[in-house]
Formats: sequence, structure tokens, C-alpha cells
Amino acid sequence: MANVLLLNGSPHAHGAIDLALTEVAQTLQDCGLTTEIVHIGQQDIRGCIACGRCGVLHRCVFDDAVNALAPNFDDAVNALAPKFEAADALIVGSPVYYASANGTLTNLLDRLFYSTPFDKTMKVGAAVVSCRRGGASATFDQLNKYFTISGMPVASSQYWNSIHGNNAQEAAQDAEGLQVMRTLGRNVAFLVKSIALGKEAMGLPEKEKRVGTNFIR
Repeated sequence: MANVLLLNGSPHAHGAIDLALTEVAQTLQDCGLTTEIVHIGQQDIRGCIACGRCGVLHRCVFDDAVNALAPNFDDAVNALAPKFEAADALIVGSPVYYASANGTLTNLLDRLFYSTPFDKTMKVGAAVVSCRRGGASATFDQLNKYFTISGMPVASSQYWNSIHGNNAQEAAQDAEGLQVMRTLGRNVAFLVKSIALGKEAMGLPEKEKRVGTNFIR
């Protein structure tokens, strides 16, 4: 059965992002997919230092939430990178801070995407953001860049994937935002199932040997 990994990048375990991701996850389950929501917003996650050791170790050199992650901040340790590798889709949720994603989440995503050697081609990606008032579109665009540099089809909805509210109680009143999340869930499920059928019939797209061009030589 196809499975979807959802990352909650908010420091509030039960805030607006949790509400939005739960709405998506329930819809995915209704469509026959398995889901797991992992809360990373209160983890102590450092940024990438460009040491390059992941090219040798095939994992990040730092042993924190990128390599070993608690499903919540006081529970047993599980590996996140293998969860990402096994998932058919990744949905990332973040609140808006200064029209950007939460720094803890971006630290994790920088290192998770860069340090993992497995092919991410045709894993479905989606971003979900929450804000009190503004900055949602900029944050949404920022998060989608992790997918579009990795050969991951990006799932959309009937509107940009955002929900508005200063907390979960306010966000629960955003009827359109919640509908956007349910539509996103159905679209992710459709893409995952369609890609599985396509891979079975045709395999993955052919890849050329990667070419790198530096602007300054």
C-alpha cells in the first residue's frame, strides 16, 4: 500500500499546521493510502555546514533529527531518512515566519535532501503553510523548491495550499482552507496511484548523465 510522510515543521505540535496536515492525512486515508505525521518543530536541528562528508558516508555527519528522529519530542527514536526513502509522497508543513518557512524545518530539509543518496524521482511532493495574515505565498514557493530540484512532481489543490489563523482554533474556521487541504489530499492520492501505474507500465523516465556548469571558471 502506498504511504505518505507528512512533516509538521511548526513548534506547536497541535497548532494550525497540525490541523491542516491532519485534514490532508484523513483524506489520504479515505483514498486508501497510509500516512504518518512527524512533528519536528521542537527538535534541535542545526544547519548544513557544507562539509561534504555525506558524499562519503551516504548520510549526514550530524546525528540529530535528520538521521534519527523522535515522532514527538519525548518519544523513541526512529530514522527519518529511511522513512523518506520508503515514502511515495512527502508533504511538508510550516507556519510563516517573516514570509519564510520555520528555520528548524529548513535546516532539516536542506540536510535531508542534500545528504540522502537515494533517487527521489517521481516521489510526489507538496507544501502546506499557515499564517495569521500574509507571507503564505512566499513560504509556499520556498518549500516547493526542494521538490522541483529533485525530480518530484508537485501536487496542487484548488488554491495555493495555505490555511489562515493565528492558532488551530482560528484555522478551524477557515472553511476554504480546510477544503483546499482535502482537495490536496485527493490530488496527492491520484498522483501517487497514477505514477505507480505508469512506473509499472513504462518505468521511470530515462536519465542523462548529469552536467554541471559553473558560471565562473
